[in-house]
Amino acid sequence: MLTINPFAELSTIIPSFVLQSFVIAMVLLIIIGTGLDMLHKKNVVYFFRNAIKAKKSAKKELSAGKKTAVILKTVASDIATTSELGFGKRRLAHVLGMYGTIFFWIASVILIFKYTDGATAPTYIPIIWHVGAIMTCVGGYWFWFFLRVDVSAEAHPWYRIITADLFVLALLACATFGLAWSFFQSAEMIGLSYLFLILFVLANLALFGGVYWSKFAHMFYKPGAAIQKNLAEADGSRDNLPPPADAPEQFGLGIKREQPKHY
Repeated sequence: MLTINPFAELSTIIPSFVLQSFVIAMVLLIIIGTGLDMLHKKNVVYFFRNAIKAKKSAKKELSAGKKTAVILKTVASDIATTSELGFGKRRLAHVLGMYGTIFFWIASVILIFKYTDGATAPTYIPIIWHVGAIMTCVGGYWFWFFLRVDVSAEAHPWYRIITADLFVLALLACATFGLAWSFFQSAEMIGLSYLFLILFVLANLALFGGVYWSKFAHMFYKPGAAIQKNLAEADGSRDNLPPPADAPEQFGLGIKREQPKHY
């Protein structure tokens, strides 16, 4: 199962250009949904206005080298390893889900565009597709059942669903139904393979067609916000926010806060 390209088998029934057109359609849905989200929520407008405002209150000018260093550090730490979540279960679940999804999507594109016309895919690409889906499921279900704030801290039941949950649920459905489709296809259980193929397609339509209503677009906003935050800390503007509580500046008549006393 892990070494089989499920899309190659599918292309014997559905022409490869149809499969490729579906992928292109999903990309267009992402662009349209993200664009509508930007127009409605005005996130980008707020981001740039805040960046301009913060630049005016900067205490020092950062050189190009310093800015590059801050950006690279942010990419390596805050974005690539989600260090803002600290060391713990939530971060591990997020990293599993994030990289699993990246592997799953990239492998899907390669398998559909390069290996559905009769060419045999190298063994490692289907393996990446399956492992990516498994990682997405492990990280996603771990988060959904045990780590969500409203479940772990507010005692809400795991089955309580709100609109913002559409992204996680649709993503989990894609990975789960994709794995089930591949399994039953490799087991030559035709009826069940078609059933889960249909569910897999519907889950993709929900995931990419629901960008406007879900948290899908946060994967585009968060990296930019993290970079801006760290640049603002480096130039002293702090995005026009007050100093952190654990490192306050002087207040009032030159009086400094005392260090906290632990009893």
